[in-house]
Amino acid sequence: MRIGILSFAQLHAEGYQANLKIIPEVELVGFSHENADEGRSYAEKFGLRWFPRHRDLLTEGPDGVLICAENAHHRELVELAAEAKCQILCEKPIETNLADAKAMESICAKNNVRFMTAFPMRFAPSARAVRTMIQRRELGNVLGVNGINHSEIPKAHRAWFADKHLAGGGAVMDHTVHLADLYRWYFEAEVVEVYAEVDNLFYPNQVDVDTAGLLLLTLSNGVQASIDCSWSRPASYPRWGHLKMEVIGEKGTAVMDGFAQYLTLYSDSGLRNPSWVGFGPDPNQASLSHPGIASASKMNIAHSSKPASLCAASQKKQTVPVDSKVSSGRRCLTPSPADCLTYSLTPLSHRRERSFGTTNQIDGDRAGAVQYPGERNRPWMD
Repeated sequence: MRIGILSFAQLHAEGYQANLKIIPEVELVGFSHENADEGRSYAEKFGLRWFPRHRDLLTEGPDGVLICAENAHHRELVELAAEAKCQILCEKPIETNLADAKAMESICAKNNVRFMTAFPMRFAPSARAVRTMIQRRELGNVLGVNGINHSEIPKAHRAWFADKHLAGGGAVMDHTVHLADLYRWYFEAEVVEVYAEVDNLFYPNQVDVDTAGLLLLTLSNGVQASIDCSWSRPASYPRWGHLKMEVIGEKGTAVMDGFAQYLTLYSDSGLRNPSWVGFGPDPNQASLSHPGIASASKMNIAHSSKPASLCAASQKKQTVPVDSKVSSGRRCLTPSPADCLTYSLTPLSHRRERSFGTTNQIDGDRAGAVQYPGERNRPWMD
């Protein structure tokens, strides 16, 4: 399968090119980028063929494309790709307004091409483990979910993230989608009500977009959920941020940290000092390596529930006894390279825990990141 990348404006393009290069079934045609200075720079940095115009890449006849443009330019590139009969994987969010998103849906249907949004957290081992627990009703009826996907402000890496015209908004537009998608996937339910507090608390008079957001959601099955999507991590933070979740049920609670595997690096030449360098599974690699990418007609990356082929060997499950005595806190075992998940059953007087992942502290506190492919000490997700 021949794949191209339309635009390198989105930071994730740097990681995607590295992901695609190691998939045997994929030929990376190259990338298009209409800023000539940036295009030449990326081509030299990553050893890729550069196309000065998006149409130039599409004339090469790729089977599919990854769209990594600024949010406001998604519709333009989707229309070009759909008319070229290319299958499409588009960065989130779909667009900056509903009208453009609907237009994109229509043109893809008209040209009989698949349109997918990149939701790689569906392929994170910890996120998948939580979904399995919910589906098996191990927690009983779920009463509520608290979710955190806060980060630094990404304008230092791509200035357009803080440009209202190009991004369509700030933190809420940027960091609501991953948790919202997981909630819909976990419960097979839709959001029916939203209460949100949105403001520019962290960078007043510096940017003209929101930097703080707290959303309270009601799903169609009655579950209450929250999302903290704020750009609240300072530039000096050891990594970009977090994605964490606490699922509270009648029988127990599951606490998930999606980036719990890291080493602390102190380096005068590092982008951050100290920095948290991740060594866990890369959900982007898992999503792009899914068997569905083997043919254009089955390139349904975003919505498949099957494990990724290239990562299957490193994600084998190992049984962990649940009758171990744990008096307090969390215990993190190391049965596999999976992310960190703690599962506790009530009542607390007979507390049992099941943990998957690794930790760098013996008391069980953990946090971590996935090493960002293509740039030192950068995460795969912003």
